[in-house]
Amino acid sequence: MHKRSTTRQHTPQKTKKQPEPFALALDKFVRQVGITKKMRQFSVITSWGEIVGEQIARVTQAERIDNGILFVKTATAPWRNELTLRRLEILEKVNAAAGARVVKEIRFR
Repeated sequence: MHKRSTTRQHTPQKTKKQPEPFALALDKFVRQVGITKKMRQFSVITSWGEIVGEQIARVTQAERIDNGILFVKTATAPWRNELTLRRLEILEKVNAAAGARVVKEIRFR
């Protein structure tokens, strides 16, 4: 009869790599494909109401960002004038929300 060895050879255990949180994995992917700036710009457009507040959001609509210029449609000429006077304040809020200087100028139309 053939006798089997009852002692096992010690093999180092493979350590399992913990899965990466989705937000971190997405951030890495965005950086790797070079679309960080576009994602931040998209975030400004989609978060416009949260950035400027309910009152301004009711009378405006962020349309697009071209070459660092944010184009915002306004409901009336008086609002356009008011927001033009406050554009530097709004510009600071926009870039703070984006986490980078993605907007250099705002044009209210």
